[in-house]
Amino acid sequence: MTTSTPPSAAPASTYRLQFNEDFTFADAIGQVGHLAALGVSHLFCSPILQAAPGSTHGYDVVDHTRISHECGGEDDFRRLCETAHQAGLGIVVDVVPNHMAVPTPLWHNSALWSVLRDGPSSPYATWFDVDVSKSLSILMAILGDRIGTELTAGTIHVETRDIPDQDGTTHPEDVVVYYDHTFPVRPGTESMPLAELLDQQWYRLASWKVATEELNYRRFFNVDTLAAIRVEDDDVFATSHAKLLQLYRDGLIDGFRIDHPDGLANPRKYLADLQRATDGAWVVVEKILEPSETLSAELPCAGTTGYDSLLRVDGLFIDPTGLVPLSTLYERICADDDSQASFPAELDKAKREVLDDMLVTELNRLANVAVDICASDIMLRDHTRRQLTRAITELLVAMDRYRAYLEPGRVPGPGEVKVIETAASLARLELPEEEHDTLELIVDMVCGRLGPSSDPVAQASRDEFMVRFAQTCGPVMAKAKEDTAFYRYTRFTAVNEVGCDPELAGISVDDFHDFATNLGEKFPTTMTTLSTHDTKRSTDVRARLASLTEFPREWEQTVAALESVTADQRSELLDGATINLLWQTLAGTWRLPGTAAGSEPISADRLVSYLTKAVREAKSHTTWTHPDEDYESALTDLAKFCLSDESVAEALDEFTETTQTAVRAAILGRVLVQLTMPGVPDTYQGCEVVDLSLVDPDNRRPVDHDRSARLLKVVASNGLDAVADEDRLDAEKLLVVHRALDVRRRHANAFRGEHASYRPVATTTGHAVAFARGIDDEPPTVITVATRLAGALEGRGGWADHQIVLPEGTFTDVITGKTIEGGMVKLADLLDEMPVALLVEEER
Repeated sequence: MTTSTPPSAAPASTYRLQFNEDFTFADAIGQVGHLAALGVSHLFCSPILQAAPGSTHGYDVVDHTRISHECGGEDDFRRLCETAHQAGLGIVVDVVPNHMAVPTPLWHNSALWSVLRDGPSSPYATWFDVDVSKSLSILMAILGDRIGTELTAGTIHVETRDIPDQDGTTHPEDVVVYYDHTFPVRPGTESMPLAELLDQQWYRLASWKVATEELNYRRFFNVDTLAAIRVEDDDVFATSHAKLLQLYRDGLIDGFRIDHPDGLANPRKYLADLQRATDGAWVVVEKILEPSETLSAELPCAGTTGYDSLLRVDGLFIDPTGLVPLSTLYERICADDDSQASFPAELDKAKREVLDDMLVTELNRLANVAVDICASDIMLRDHTRRQLTRAITELLVAMDRYRAYLEPGRVPGPGEVKVIETAASLARLELPEEEHDTLELIVDMVCGRLGPSSDPVAQASRDEFMVRFAQTCGPVMAKAKEDTAFYRYTRFTAVNEVGCDPELAGISVDDFHDFATNLGEKFPTTMTTLSTHDTKRSTDVRARLASLTEFPREWEQTVAALESVTADQRSELLDGATINLLWQTLAGTWRLPGTAAGSEPISADRLVSYLTKAVREAKSHTTWTHPDEDYESALTDLAKFCLSDESVAEALDEFTETTQTAVRAAILGRVLVQLTMPGVPDTYQGCEVVDLSLVDPDNRRPVDHDRSARLLKVVASNGLDAVADEDRLDAEKLLVVHRALDVRRRHANAFRGEHASYRPVATTTGHAVAFARGIDDEPPTVITVATRLAGALEGRGGWADHQIVLPEGTFTDVITGKTIEGGMVKLADLLDEMPVALLVEEER
C-alpha cells in the first residue's frame, strides 16, 4: 500500500548536503541563495541528530533528543530552515531509525551508558536489540588481547570521573577505564576487587576478536560500533523520533529519507507509524532494488532513494556491444590470477565468506533459534544443528535480493513467498538429498508456516526466526556484493554500483521508456539520483568509464601502453583484477579539460586512500584487520608512479581526447534525463558541475559552493560564451541543471501530480532518447532530447539525415535559446551546439 503523498507535499527536486563540523548549518545558510537560484525546491540534509564525536557523516547517532552540536545545534538548524523557507525552499532530513553509535567514550550515548550501568532497571533496557539468552552481559569486544592478559598487564582500572549529563552539567561517577574507553560501574560493585567487579557488570569486556563469534547485540551490517535499536517498539519509536517530529510539526521539516529500512524488524510497521505521526509526510526509503525487483506495494512510502533509476539512466549511455571486447581484455589481464570467476560465482563465494567470518554471529543466532524451535516441538526434532545451519546458509546465499518482506502474524503476499521458494530451489542444489527436508523446514520457518503454537515461548522463537532471517539477508547481500565482489570483479567498473549488476551493462531506449512510464504511474514522487554519499563512483566518473564501451579498441591500446610503461614497476604480488581496477580508476579520474575537478589528475593521497580501501574490501590479498603491507605497498608504489610518469600521462591524455565527445554527451545527457524523467530528482552536493569523486570518504570532501555560485551567475546572465575554456564543461553541466530545474519549477503540473504525463518521443535513430512531459493528453509542455553513445555516433559519421518527430507548435530550447518549429526536425540541426536539448512549448 504505497502512500499517495499529495503532490503539493512532495518536493519538486532536492539538493543533498553533507553536514559535519567542517560544513555546518551556518555554512549552509550562506548557500541558500545560490541553491534557490540553481532551481532546487528542497534542501536534503544528512542526519542532523547528535552523532558520535568526530563523525563526518551523522549516521552514528548518540542522542535523539539533540540536534548536532558540531553542526551548529538546534538554533542554527532552525535558522537554516527559516532562511530556506524565506527563499522558497523546503527541508528534507535523513533519518537513522535502525541503530545508534557505540562511541568512544561511551558516555556520549547516555541511553547505552544507562543500560550498561543499570541493566534491566534502566529506562532504556528494551531499547537495544540484544540477545542475552546465554548471559545477562552485553559483549563489549574492545580489548586488544584476552581479558586475562589485559588484567595481568594492568591496562584496565577503575577511577572516578566527571560524566557529562544531557543538560550540560556533570556528575562524578566510578568508571572502568581501558585506554580511551570508559564504561560505567554497576551500582553496588564499586568496592569489589577488579576481576570480581568486571564479572558483575551488565556488560562483558572481551578481546576484539571475540566479537566475530560471540557478539550478542544486533549491529548495522558488521559494524560493531553501530548497535541496533528496537524501533518497532512504540515507546522507542516515539522517543527516538520526538525531536524530528517536533521540528516537522513546527513546520521546519517537510519530508524524510529513511536510512536502511531493511535492517528493521518490521519496515512496514515503521513506515506506517511514521505516516501516522506525520499525517502523510513525503517519505522515501533507502531501499536497494535488484534490477528485476520492484518496490513492495506493502511499504507505505513515496518510493526509493533512486538507485533503480540510476541503473536505467546509466544504462542509456553504455554500449552493450563494447562489453565483449572488454571481457576479452579482462580475461587477458587476469590470465595469471589464481582464479577467474564470473560475477555470479564471485558473489556466491563472497556470500559464503561473509557468513563464515564477519556475519558468523548472526548466522549462529539464527541456528540457535532454529534449534530451540525444533526442540520445542517433537514433530520437528532430529534436525541437527549442523543440518539447520547448512540449510540456513544455503538459503541466505541463494537469496537474489536484500530482503523478502515477511513478518509474523501477517499473511504474506504471493510474491514474497515466491522470493523465498525461488531461493530454496537454488539452495536445494547445494545440499545432499537427505537434508532437503531440513531446508523445507527452514523455508516454513522463514515464511511463518509453522505457527501458531500454543506455547508462547515457542511462538516467540518462531516469530524471532522470521524477523532475524529477514534482517540478516541485507547484510549478507550488501557485504558480499557491494563491499567484496564489486572490488574483486573489475571487468567494467562503471556498473559495479549500488543497485546495479555487473552482468547488466546498457539498456535500450524502449526499456528506459517502459521503466519511466511505470515510475510515473506507480511512484510519481519517488526520488531519482545519479550520485549519493554511498555510490562507489560519482556519476561523472561512471560517464567517463562508460566511454570504454564505445572505444574498446582504443582502450585496449591505452592499456597496452600503460602495461608497457609500467612493466618494471609492477610487482609480481599484484593480481590482474587489481591492476585493471587501477587502470580504470585512472581513466575515470584523470584530468578532464573544462572542469575544476579535472584540472589535474587525481591526487596521490586520494588515489592511494581509494586503492587501499578497495583491496581491503576485496579481501583477496589484504584486509582491514590483517593488512598485507608488502601487497599494499606494491600497489600504492605503482599508483604513485603512474601519477608521476610522463608516458602514462600521455597515454591517458590521448584516451581522454579520443573520448571527449562521448564523455561530454554522457555527462550532460545523464543529468538532463534524470532531472526531467518521472520522480523527484536529487542532486548530490557539488554535482551541479562535473564531480570526479570515488567511494566514501572521497565523496564527502569539501565542496566549492562559492565557485558554483559565481559560475552560475555568469552562465545565467551572459551565457556560455562568457565562460573561460577551463570552465566550459562545468558551465555546460551547470547550465543544463539550472535550466532543467527552472523548467520543473515553472511547469510543476507537467512533472508531478495525478495529471502529469510521460510520453516517448519518436526518433529515427537509437542514438537519441527523447520524451515529453505534459498534462494528461494535452500537447506536451516540455520535451527532453539527449544524445546516446555519441562516440559510436561520431564513428558512423554523425547524425546524417536522422530526425526527431516533434508535435506541432513552436518550441524554445531553454539550453541554447534557439527556436524550433514542430514536425520532422533534423537532429543535426537541433543538437548542433549541445548534445542535449530541453524544448519548452511557447505560449499560443
